[in-house]
Amino acid sequence: MSHTSDHDSACTGPLAGVRVLDLSQFILGPLASQILGDMGADIIKVETPHGDLNRHIGPERYPGMAALFLGMNRNKRSVVLDLKQPEALAMLMRMAGNCDVFMHSLRPGAAKRLGIDPARIMALNPRIIYASAPGYRSDGPKRDAPAYDDVIQGESGIAGLAALTGGQPRYLPTVIADKFCGYVLASAVGMALYHRERTGEGQVVEVPMLETMMSFNLVEHLWTGQFDQPMGPLGYDRAVMPHRRPFAAQDGHICLMATSDQQWANLFRALDRPELATDPRYVSVAARSARFPEIYGIVADEIAKRPVSEWEQRMKAADIPHARAKTLQELPEDPYLVETGYFHHYRHPVAGPLVTPSISVKFSKAPPQLRRPPPTLGEHTDEILREFGFSPAEIEAVRRDVP
Repeated sequence: MSHTSDHDSACTGPLAGVRVLDLSQFILGPLASQILGDMGADIIKVETPHGDLNRHIGPERYPGMAALFLGMNRNKRSVVLDLKQPEALAMLMRMAGNCDVFMHSLRPGAAKRLGIDPARIMALNPRIIYASAPGYRSDGPKRDAPAYDDVIQGESGIAGLAALTGGQPRYLPTVIADKFCGYVLASAVGMALYHRERTGEGQVVEVPMLETMMSFNLVEHLWTGQFDQPMGPLGYDRAVMPHRRPFAAQDGHICLMATSDQQWANLFRALDRPELATDPRYVSVAARSARFPEIYGIVADEIAKRPVSEWEQRMKAADIPHARAKTLQELPEDPYLVETGYFHHYRHPVAGPLVTPSISVKFSKAPPQLRRPPPTLGEHTDEILREFGFSPAEIEAVRRDVP
């Protein structure tokens, strides 16, 4: 990963040439802009004098470069502007007039008070894509209510799924709402850019977290609610039954899944239960669907009798999708990931040797690149402001306003 100070002129990603002005903090927005940066966009990360809060969350080797920040801020440049100062806000507005995308993570009311609401930014630049991901729709009664990942997990029904398996409501042990909505926001920006290429029109893109996570949750769990008169409780029964978890073998856990009639017949043979392949209770998709808890219980009982390595051999021979369940600690040394070069090792100028996941999406004609490591706070302030045509005196004036 290079660390050049020049503009990314050699960038080859599918979004090369797109300039993004990103004011977002926390996880959702920075993850979305990192995705756009990985795809070749020039991400200008606008930070307060105190910096993104994530700069201080988690272990750090260099002040302001903590682990959480490193995970979602590569392929970006950092500029510090104290937007409480009129000169800095005016500078931001001039920059917005020459960008393709404007992103922030403020609530609609806060954005309006700061003077960066959609109407003002679009008036400056009708071709710009104005993107945000508030907790709730901006045209609804909760438009300015605060919302974070835990709140949205609960309100969207995600946390309540655990209760369907016999437990208590709980959050998934990952920031699923922030991360998924970040991916949706990046995708939506890409679609808006495509629309602009066809029509010349900019537009406002909004990804409300609650509605986005509701749609995510209800793909399968609306279930009987798909009918105007529900035919039973909501929730996809196979997904919430107690045995839907990695199966415990003698010395670890294995994950496997069969779907078609042929796969189930192969699985039954691999389990040394070939008679079940012709049992009327399990011979078809419809029959199995009515007996998921029962059939998964049988699989669990058989898996417990042998070690994982033997099940891996048997499942491979039977062509059943499977994998040993791994811990987080095992992933960096996983043979497959090592062979495919998934983890990218590099040296950061101030934070020292670091590791980042590689870009998973492949493009044959416009390959994405790991161009820039996460920036230090304000690392590119002068460079960026010069690119936008600000004079040395103007740059010095806003720098004096920074504590």
